[in-house]
Amino acid sequence: MPTVLRHPGTVLRDHVFAVPLDHARPDGEQVEVFAREVAATGRQDEDLPWLLFLQGGPGNGAPRPVGRADWLQVALRHYRVLLLDQRGTGRSSPANRQSLAARGTARQQAAHLAHFRADSIVRDAELIRRRLLGEDVPWSTLGQSFGGFWTLTYLSLAPEGIREAFVTGGLPGLRTGPEDAYRAAYPRVAAKNAAHYARYPQDVAAARRIAAHLAEHEVRLPDGSPLTVERFQYLGMLLGEGSGSHRLHYLLEDAWIGGAAGPELSDGFLEGVRAQVSLAANPLFAALHEPIWAQRSVSAGGTRWAAQRVRAEFPEFDAGRALSADEPVLFTGEMIYPWMFDLDPALVPLREAALLLAERGDWPDLYDTRRLARNEVPVYAAVYHDDMYVDRDDSLATAHAVAGVRTWVTDEWEHDGLRVSGGAVLERLVAMARGEV
Repeated sequence: MPTVLRHPGTVLRDHVFAVPLDHARPDGEQVEVFAREVAATGRQDEDLPWLLFLQGGPGNGAPRPVGRADWLQVALRHYRVLLLDQRGTGRSSPANRQSLAARGTARQQAAHLAHFRADSIVRDAELIRRRLLGEDVPWSTLGQSFGGFWTLTYLSLAPEGIREAFVTGGLPGLRTGPEDAYRAAYPRVAAKNAAHYARYPQDVAAARRIAAHLAEHEVRLPDGSPLTVERFQYLGMLLGEGSGSHRLHYLLEDAWIGGAAGPELSDGFLEGVRAQVSLAANPLFAALHEPIWAQRSVSAGGTRWAAQRVRAEFPEFDAGRALSADEPVLFTGEMIYPWMFDLDPALVPLREAALLLAERGDWPDLYDTRRLARNEVPVYAAVYHDDMYVDRDDSLATAHAVAGVRTWVTDEWEHDGLRVSGGAVLERLVAMARGEV
């Protein structure tokens, strides 16, 4: 019997499913996938349509809701919601430095991780759908960010499983390779830096002072790992969120404290940085981030640390150059760099496996462009005009290439609009699906 929890306004049931590690070998090794069912109190026994939530990432577990927070307040008026911990995350069979150590060599670890992309996650979802709903009952899906990527993989592999799809900030370029993705991303990140420094001009000097200190001194975070200039720049991940610029400012303004030998970076600041730059909670985000763009028909040469290679085309992100030229130090964004596997304690044991994944060139294609051109499943997508993480132009091109997609382009919200809008983003998409707007 599933575990049942009762929260204010909701009833939750826990489910665990055994699925093949490799769906091409259904009788081979099995892994567990955890999912949490959420229904409104008083409606838990009704025959409600299902909504599968597809989390962003890769490598993030599903939300752990308390009551009807955020978008759930809208979803639960219409659906029974399933929050899926994608394989390797949350309470599903883990894939991290601890579990992967039991896999043996780096090559064996990389071979294992190759089964944790969107195509495998979609096949997991289809097995779960058939077990929960029955063979012929489709469900609706809500894909946030990377969840939108695997929505399109779902529509490519098993469109019969979806009744309608909602996407928020996650329509990828169907033929966009990793170099193209980052070549488009760096200018967006530079624009977010310019907007941040226009809002908080004092942060130009604050960031330069910290970067200069890190360039000249060995500084360690509370977990013992080094804080380098490039790692400091990774705080720019915050700039793609609605409140991220403000959070970055508050972090920078509390950076210094008077120590025995003079000013030094405070423990509070260093802990705040650690919380942002550590990938201990989601190591798959680092290991599998570039492979979300990898398709043999697009990038047969492998990803080969595309973000690092393309960065050389944008010298404005060179902190040493900025310090020498008395220019602002720019923060980076949603980029994964090979040095992360040298510095982050959660990633260091995965370094060799990550190198092998970066060199792999035979990744299966994730999108069937011909099938998507004939798509019959209605798709309602929020495209954020100034999205730092997912390219707006790619999203709109995909919307035109996939039949049945209707978009809502908005500059009212950033990439995290689904979570922070109080339900307004999902409310709009549901209204579109119901023909109300």
